[in-house]
Parts: sequence; structure tokens; C-alpha cells
Amino acid sequence: MQGAVVRFIDELGKVGGLKGADIANITDVSKATVSRWKSGDFKPQPRNELILSDLYYVVGRLQEYYSPDEIRSWLYARHPQLSGERAIDLINQSRTVDVLAVLDRLDNEVYV
Repeated sequence: MQGAVVRFIDELGKVGGLKGADIANITDVSKATVSRWKSGDFKPQPRNELILSDLYYVVGRLQEYYSPDEIRSWLYARHPQLSGERAIDLINQSRTVDVLAVLDRLDNEVYV
């Protein structure tokens, strides 16, 4: 039975278009570490588990509007609604709530 981290990484690839290198960049670890997480050989530190969980949630919300390639681009893009910051950086800094506020506006069709 695969664990939540393995499932999150698989889904981030399928739904969010994210590769191991993307996940490594967002969590500040090596690609080899992400490979170990994906194989189930190692568990991430609690902080990185939280980042993966938040990223998984954000990607799940974005899939209602965008394709996997568009989701990846959205995460890496600088957004005026985020004061010119990138969603991936905010998720890494435990500021996912700021990203979710933009998604709430998107849900309410007030995204510009």
C-alpha cells in the first residue's frame, strides 16, 4: 500500500505537470531525495510533508481551471494578485493561505 507522500508526488506529476526537479525546487531538497520519497524508501521531514500537502491541495484546486502544463506555469509565474511573488515560493514559505485567497477569487470569478 502506497503512502500519502507517494500518492501526492504521483498526483502532482499527473494533475499538476510537476516533475521531480520541480518538487525538489519547491521543497529545497535534491532530485535524488524526491526519488527516495517517491519510492517510499524515505519520508520527508515534517516541514516538507506540509509543503507537499499544501502543494497537492493547491494543484487540486487549480485542476478545475487549468491543464497540467498550465498549472505548472501558474505555480511558477509571478502574479500581480500575489504582489509579484510566485505561488511556489509562497507555498515553500508556509504562506499557502495567500495562494488560496487568489484561488478563492478565481472560484468567485473575480480573478483578473
